[in-house]
Amino acid sequence: MSTTESNKAVVRDFIDGLFTKGDSGAVEAYLAEDFINHDPPFGVTPDREGMRAAGDQMRAAFPDWHSELHALVAEGDIVVERFTAAGTHEGEVMGAGPTGKTVSLPGINIFRLRDGRIVERWGRLDELGFLQQLGVAPA
Repeated sequence: MSTTESNKAVVRDFIDGLFTKGDSGAVEAYLAEDFINHDPPFGVTPDREGMRAAGDQMRAAFPDWHSELHALVAEGDIVVERFTAAGTHEGEVMGAGPTGKTVSLPGINIFRLRDGRIVERWGRLDELGFLQQLGVAPA
């Protein structure tokens, strides 16, 4: 398997593990110790523990949270993921009590890998649309 394909597999397995399966052990398995999240979502810290907190937060509020991969493109040590995550709102998140509604969160992530581990992430998520679906931001 080429390095490019191997890097894509790491990203796919990390996202599937942390966000679809709810396995917080994916943080140790796939993120380098010096991992930096340049765009941490929802106010989490920009390190491995912040990424774990983001996964745990989504799993607690949306027990069926899952990520649907639309595109995965790689060149060299960079992997770009376009996705839509979704789940049924059954727990409190960002000040919003459970609504029972299915909400979605589209986004794009850019990962940089080194020696088979993710060392950096940049991303853009539709956080405003997400908050609007939860009813905590005006439509």
